Amino acid sequence: MSPAPRSTCSTAGCPGVRIPDQGYCLMHVAEEDRAAYFAGLSPGSPIDHRCTHFPDHLLPRLMEALYDPEAGCARIGEADLRGAEFEQADFDRAIFTGTVRLSEAKFYERASFNEVQFLGNAWFDGAHFHKVAGFSEARFSGQAGFGTAKFDAQASYDQAQFTGLAAFDDARFSGAARFYGAKFDGQAVFIGARFSGSAGYTAAQFSSHTEFGGAEFASDAGFNSAVFSAPARFAGARFSGTAHFVMAKFSSDAHFGAAIFSGETAFDGAQFFGADFSGALFSLTTQFGPLECAREIDLSGAVFEVPVSLEIAAVAVRFERTRWESTATLRLRHATVDLSHAVLTNPVAVTAHPALFRRGGIEVRENLLRASRGGVRVSSVRGVDAAHLVLTDIDLVDCLFAGAFHLDQLRLEGRCTFASTPTGRHRRYLVCPYRWSSRRTLAEEHHWRAQVAGQPALPDGRPPSPRVWRTGPNHSSPTLTPDPEDVATLYRQLRKAFEDGKNEPGAADFYYGEMEMRRHDRVDTTTGERFLLRGYWLLSGYGLRASRALGWLLAAMAVTIVLMMGLGLPDSSPEQVATGTVPAGGGRVSLTVDKEDPRLTLPVADRFTGERVDKAVQVVLNSVVFRTSGQDLTTWGTYTEMISRFLEPVLLALAALAIRGRIKR
Repeated sequence: MSPAPRSTCSTAGCPGVRIPDQGYCLMHVAEEDRAAYFAGLSPGSPIDHRCTHFPDHLLPRLMEALYDPEAGCARIGEADLRGAEFEQADFDRAIFTGTVRLSEAKFYERASFNEVQFLGNAWFDGAHFHKVAGFSEARFSGQAGFGTAKFDAQASYDQAQFTGLAAFDDARFSGAARFYGAKFDGQAVFIGARFSGSAGYTAAQFSSHTEFGGAEFASDAGFNSAVFSAPARFAGARFSGTAHFVMAKFSSDAHFGAAIFSGETAFDGAQFFGADFSGALFSLTTQFGPLECAREIDLSGAVFEVPVSLEIAAVAVRFERTRWESTATLRLRHATVDLSHAVLTNPVAVTAHPALFRRGGIEVRENLLRASRGGVRVSSVRGVDAAHLVLTDIDLVDCLFAGAFHLDQLRLEGRCTFASTPTGRHRRYLVCPYRWSSRRTLAEEHHWRAQVAGQPALPDGRPPSPRVWRTGPNHSSPTLTPDPEDVATLYRQLRKAFEDGKNEPGAADFYYGEMEMRRHDRVDTTTGERFLLRGYWLLSGYGLRASRALGWLLAAMAVTIVLMMGLGLPDSSPEQVATGTVPAGGGRVSLTVDKEDPRLTLPVADRFTGERVDKAVQVVLNSVVFRTSGQDLTTWGTYTEMISRFLEPVLLALAALAIRGRIKR
């Protein structure tokens, strides 16, 4: 228990507490009484010297009186030194077995608590250290309170150990603050702390919740190789100098929301379980990473004011409403990226990095992402001005494009993949078999078709089957799912982006998708136009399916051949007959050359012979290339040839157009 309050020193103006059985404080008491007081002390004795002034010679005598020969140092019980003033404070290697109260104490010269053991609580809140303060290798077994303390010079807590709460809220460090290798087993609180000099937490270990919310680092802040085993909060912290988190490890969530990084940042090799940088401001950051995150890194609402390169390996990266004031290169690995409503005022490139990131020529191992070996996926570019966006080697299977601007100016480099149509055979009305033509498709088309087909929404975490259309995030809300006219617009704009990139096959797939959506659009597409589109689709897949056009061509030729053999070819080619009149008196003879109409009188069984097949094939092949065969035909055959000479060359042209669309570059 704390000693009972005693009255202050009888010396005028001295607020020091009287020593027992005396009317004066330890400083003003007579020497013989002081000696008697010291003689009555023993190792582990409690002391109460509140508001007492300790000149250079006084504290060493007090420590000598409390010296424990077995421990080899001073051993002190309860110590109430609130408001005390020290010229030189040397408590090195002392042991405090009870609560230590040094609140509002003043240390005018060096304050040394190196290797001190605080077995109880230690309170230094409001203390003022005018010169160097040393707590290196100190051991705080209870709570340690340094709230609102002031450090005018260097404060060193190197290798210090805090078992309980370590409270430095609103502390002021005017000189360098050193916590190299310090261990915080309990909660570490630096809320509102001010670091005017450098702050060093290199290799520090934070085993419990850590709070730096609202802290201000006016100079460099170093957390290199620091380990945070519990949630760490730097929300609203201000880093005016360089912020070093090289090789730092965050085993739980790290919160940097609304933090301000006015200087450079260094997160090289840092490992995060989850990281929140939402609303953070990066004024001079030119390199962010390489870093690794086992879950999501949230950079929503963050602002990057200068050209920056981000290198992130994570499960997910959120850039929703992130603002890039200059150019940016986002090199990512394994991540699902959300770019919704991001503000791009200059070109921003999102690239899937193919190999491990390197730091100083050494590969940065991805120990937290062993189960994630997929490519980089963009889930949304809604609200983005795509004129400044470049995507390279990105998976766009589930990417939402609806709501983006200038999609026709989007640049797609490398191998960017889109969703495909459902695979396998299907049945319409449980009877008619069919299969979907393979092509690149947008996620919005998948969502609309899945909704129209009445597919059930998939449970969370269950991968979609490749045999069905993929359901969207608004599957249960038809009004929020884009309609065919909206999807057709997306296809049209992205088709132009493919064409500008000289990717004709990709443009062809998106033209197909555009036509499909127009065919199903009952708002902006008239009935007659839908009828024409259906015929265009049926005959040649909008001029993009060569096999379909060739199939129809072969079918038309086969039908024409059969018709020619059965109705068009006569029994034989009719011979020309010349008739004339010879005048009785001689003179010129007039001849009339005539030819009988071709006739077909053969029995049906005799019409289908090898010779007639050969003639029919010649007629049909010539009609395909707008040539006449010169073969005499019946009336039925003449009309059949006329129709085939119109229809079959069109089908041939559609097939040629489809082939050209697939191979042109």
